[in-house]
Amino acid sequence: MAAKAGDDPDSLMSLATVFCLRNLRKTMCYQGPRSRLCLRSDIFLPSEICDKLVNTYMELVHTDSHFEPEESFFQLFSDPRSTRLTRVQLREEFVRDRDLEAIRKQDLIELSLTCCNSLSSVSLKTLACFRETLVSLSLFSCSDIFYKKGGAPLACNEDTEDEDEDSPSSRQALEMDFSFQGFNRLRLLNLGGLPNKVDVETLLRPLRSITSLDLSNVHLLGTSFLTQWKDRLASLVLYNVDLSEELISTMLELVNLRHLDISREGRKSTKFKMTRKILTALVQRLVHLVSLDLSGHVMLDNCTIPHFEEAMGRPSVEPCKSSIVPLQELKRPLQFLGLYDTTLCNVTHIPAHKVTGSKNEDQVLNAVEAYMEFRPELAHRAINQLFDIARIQHCSQLLRALQLVIAALKCHKYDKSIQVTGSAALFYLTNTEYRNDQSVRLRREVIQVVLNGMEQYQEVTVQRNCCLTLCNFSIPEELEFQYSRVNQLLLKILEPTRQDESIQRIAVHLCNALVCQVDNHHKEAVGKMGFVRTMLNLIQKKLQDRTCDQVMEFSWSALWNITDETPDNCQMFLNCRGMSLFLECLQEFPDKQELHRNMLGLLGNVAEVKGLRPQLLTPQFITVFSNLLESKADGIEVSYNACGVLSHIMFDGPEVWAMGEPRRDAVMDRMWDAIQSWDVSSRRNINYRSFEPILRLLPQSISPVSQHWATWALYNLVSVYPSKYCALLIKEGGISLLEKVLELTSSHPETKEMARKVMEQCENFKDDPMETNNGPEMNFGPRG
Repeated sequence: MAAKAGDDPDSLMSLATVFCLRNLRKTMCYQGPRSRLCLRSDIFLPSEICDKLVNTYMELVHTDSHFEPEESFFQLFSDPRSTRLTRVQLREEFVRDRDLEAIRKQDLIELSLTCCNSLSSVSLKTLACFRETLVSLSLFSCSDIFYKKGGAPLACNEDTEDEDEDSPSSRQALEMDFSFQGFNRLRLLNLGGLPNKVDVETLLRPLRSITSLDLSNVHLLGTSFLTQWKDRLASLVLYNVDLSEELISTMLELVNLRHLDISREGRKSTKFKMTRKILTALVQRLVHLVSLDLSGHVMLDNCTIPHFEEAMGRPSVEPCKSSIVPLQELKRPLQFLGLYDTTLCNVTHIPAHKVTGSKNEDQVLNAVEAYMEFRPELAHRAINQLFDIARIQHCSQLLRALQLVIAALKCHKYDKSIQVTGSAALFYLTNTEYRNDQSVRLRREVIQVVLNGMEQYQEVTVQRNCCLTLCNFSIPEELEFQYSRVNQLLLKILEPTRQDESIQRIAVHLCNALVCQVDNHHKEAVGKMGFVRTMLNLIQKKLQDRTCDQVMEFSWSALWNITDETPDNCQMFLNCRGMSLFLECLQEFPDKQELHRNMLGLLGNVAEVKGLRPQLLTPQFITVFSNLLESKADGIEVSYNACGVLSHIMFDGPEVWAMGEPRRDAVMDRMWDAIQSWDVSSRRNINYRSFEPILRLLPQSISPVSQHWATWALYNLVSVYPSKYCALLIKEGGISLLEKVLELTSSHPETKEMARKVMEQCENFKDDPMETNNGPEMNFGPRG
């Protein structure tokens, strides 16, 4: 059998790393003084393992809400005699000054700090500890690291009174003492998002050996300083840096560049126009280029040849056929060409193996991939275009698309725009059209990021997208590995009873599906989360609005499912005024058949619990149940369930019947009449997982009518659905109990005759188990 998309298993190294991180005290650590985590003395971990531990730890902290961060985790790597770190990637506000301080003795070769907004200039001093070994350093969007911790606010004047109170410049003093002096091995440096107040030229002056420099979103007062690396610089990223004639002239001197990125967020954000002359000069002078990004630039029309003059045939990457005139000067096709949000991405012949743009699916996916980590504003727009492709057209690179969207949602857990567009794209990428091509592992990854989004954002659009995406999965089977978490999130959505109507409807539907046909311990656990109370609150709200809609019906259906064979949940229903709401719904909505069926099914579950039946044995409730025996709502279902409730009550005997009216014998007569009126071949909207509640009513003489109802129920089910229910009845020992019905003198002749027919049906099934009654498949509804 061919492997499905995304079915590659995790490596043993990855599995072992995650296990150790989730069980630190049981594997490599012990609890030291003041609850501090300490590494066991007999452990030495090489850099391959330590790097994996730290980087996976950051990923778990960032993406797994159930992973508990350890206050002293980084202290485990404080001593290079027992732990060796070389390549570390840290991100977001989880990283603090003391974490970096803890690993200051390590000989780090690579250190990536991304959006670490909790770091202050204290960490700049710590960086100096790595100056002799550090080869690669990223401080992308770590602007606060250049400001002193708790520094006195700068003096305000009239020019700054409108400044954002939370910006570093308004609340902290700039760190003036840091220098890259001594970082002699540093080759790769990312200072993207460097604060405007930092003099980048002075900061970089001590560095002599830089080969890769990223100054994205950095304000450059001058550009000539870049030429100090003209013989070495192979990669220069100037994303969202304002271009000028001076900067273009400087770039033309950097003749060893292999990667040049002068892209922008969008065409609206610049007055600079990319001319044919400028682009030609770049291509002619920078002969070693293999990667060029021009995204977001205004391209003058003279950069391309007229469409009617384009080379004939299939799209080609050969420079001589290029539809972009300056790129005809290339000696070979580029490996990468960024043309996102430019007109050039729409031409026929582009001399590059990988192109970002919006012309087709491949360009869009390339854009998501290229801009995901450091340019969420562009990734968001590209994912939005991918959403349109999946929704309107057809996504031909499903695995790649899913993996990229999942990665973007993980990387930008706190970016609302990414979460909105990503969750919307996931809805279409996981629907029925693509489902058969997806592995269990891949679909589980989707579920994880969807639940992350639901946890992080209470915003309506994100919640709706996430809930709708979950509806694309088999419930409860595919969600069972996150069963508790998904139920908690759905109940949280439903807590405010004035929730958005569409989200409320979807969430209740999911809740109902999640408690249908799951083990009792799952139902009990969800009941303890407040499931019963939440559903009853929704019902109360609908009653106040005098509205019986899908939310009302789904809520009763969910209560029917969650009380199935779970006495604790039945008790909660009674404790939370469930019976009062039942009566109010009957009175307010007398013609709602589906509603009545769901409510009576639920009360059948309550009536199965012997200790709770006395609470149903009141004149008011017995009268209501007796009247419902004559209901024709939803075929026989309401009448059948009402009779089931009364059958369990009658089974407790005449001594518990303490009321004068209605009389017990009168109610039993009405039960006999109701059962006689039912068509035994009726198809049912019900699903029994066990016959135990019915079977207990068979071998007894206290209430013949209860025995008759139970026998009729079995006869109906094994006759209409023999392949499902004959096997279940045989398995649960029903045949021997039916034999006892035949032996009892108190059993009515009609009951005995029906019992014989049930036994015959099961005997026939054993002889021919393929019997299906030639009827359509059963439409399974909630368990009654």
